[in-house]
Amino acid sequence: MVRSAQLAGLPRTTRKPRRSAVSPRTAPSASRRRLLACGSVLAAGSLLPAVSFAQAAWPNKPVRIVVPFNAGGTTDILARSVAQELTKALGQSFVVENKAGAGGNIGADIVAKSAPDGYTLLMGTVGTHAINKSLYARMPFDHVKDFQPVTLVAAVPNVMVVNTEKAAARNIRNVQDFIKYAKANPGKPNMASSGNGTSIHLAGELFKTMTGTYMTHFPFTGSNPALLSLMSGDMDVMFDNLPSAMTHIRSGKLKALAVTSAQRSTALPDVPTVEEAGGPTLKGFEATSWFGLLAPAGTPMDIVNRIQQETAKALATPALKERLQAQGAIPSGNTPAQFAQLIERETKKWAAVVKASGAKVD
Repeated sequence: MVRSAQLAGLPRTTRKPRRSAVSPRTAPSASRRRLLACGSVLAAGSLLPAVSFAQAAWPNKPVRIVVPFNAGGTTDILARSVAQELTKALGQSFVVENKAGAGGNIGADIVAKSAPDGYTLLMGTVGTHAINKSLYARMPFDHVKDFQPVTLVAAVPNVMVVNTEKAAARNIRNVQDFIKYAKANPGKPNMASSGNGTSIHLAGELFKTMTGTYMTHFPFTGSNPALLSLMSGDMDVMFDNLPSAMTHIRSGKLKALAVTSAQRSTALPDVPTVEEAGGPTLKGFEATSWFGLLAPAGTPMDIVNRIQQETAKALATPALKERLQAQGAIPSGNTPAQFAQLIERETKKWAAVVKASGAKVD
């Protein structure tokens, strides 16, 4: 094609041209032949950028994982663990950005409105993608339509923790002792949470409803500042995610009264469930948390599936699996379709809990 274009540009020779077998009316002129040849070259060249763009490998620049809470909490811990593994597997940096506020809605909204190109992900939670829809009067995004589920990273029980020194001073050794204290001092116990609408908040609201106690709720912008306030003595109780509370339980600064799951946690086998510790009053009590990766709606499924597969591989490695289990987390790595089904089930479940508790955020 290039040779034809070159020949078309040569000067005419003095040799008499051959008679063409084509009719003079249909044979293209020399100038038309030159235009056609040059056009073919240009057309072929114009395809090259498109082909190069289509073949550009993902990821070819850093990927950010937005954590909708402050650093130090379970959402942040899991996001950083996954980011480290994805960085190694895919050869590009996966960078965690903390965007806290409004029970996770601020960070989630950033991702919902980001380009669906695989370079912005959310470490979503049961709060952002199941609870908040029923809890908040207005939502800045649609938790189903605006997101593409990628994979469930882990599920964790919450744990009811109190300040060890204050509990000893008040003779609070177990859940029953705490209920007695709360009933004798209505409104006095300060209940900390990582934010309005989080599973930590709702677990406490469910506890209040089932026990007939009244505690003053103090929402923080993440688990870490809430735990610091609890350890300083400003707060009295918290239903924190187990991984973020585990270090302080082991150090003795916090006392674990019960876990909120249906079964005991292998990470704290000697700590009873709330149902076990609370007796008939708390029969059926269960409030677990989960965390998973989501992308903006419209993100190409080949990218979504690649992230899911690499995350599942990482969560299955003995080192990461054992590390998460030691903190009380149960690793997953399920498919996008399975994660979408979980979100649907959990949205219905927590809508009933929010309604029963009467909790609402304007």
